[in-house]
Amino acid sequence: MKNVTHSFVFLAHWPFAGSFGLNTDILATNLINLTVVVGVLIFFGKGVLKDLLDNRKQRILSTIRNSEELRKGTLEQLEKARIRLQKVELEADEYRMNGYSEIEREKENLINATSISLEQLEKSKNETLYFEKQRAMNQVRQRVFQQAVQGALGTLNSCLNTELHFRTIRANIGILGAIEWKR
Repeated sequence: MKNVTHSFVFLAHWPFAGSFGLNTDILATNLINLTVVVGVLIFFGKGVLKDLLDNRKQRILSTIRNSEELRKGTLEQLEKARIRLQKVELEADEYRMNGYSEIEREKENLINATSISLEQLEKSKNETLYFEKQRAMNQVRQRVFQQAVQGALGTLNSCLNTELHFRTIRANIGILGAIEWKR
């Protein structure tokens, strides 16, 4: 108990280095304000940003899964088409004996149609993934910008009082008047 009392008595004998006050010069404190705003944005925004990115990742993964399911369906159709092709080839052998070549053209058309269908599906999947990625990036950018603006406005509104606001306006009017006078 005696040590605690002595520490308070000792603190009372410390000389003060200066008085504590607020620097109201907005230009001199701009770097500090920006540092505080960026720090607050990083501290509070990383969780929101992480949630947004995780949510977007899940959506993209589900889109990829859906595309894979569509791909599997197309592969099944391709397999059915191959089975049909085998049947057509057997019929072609029978018709070839009789001199028919129409079956050969049907086989090529079937392969081409299936190939085109598969290419279109792959192209559609890639376009869907690209647009989802772009939309996700745009949403994240928009959210971060919106939070930064809200944080900056909140910081400015909490830091500016009426007297400081009027003093800044008068100083800017004086600067503009001096510029106008020089012209």
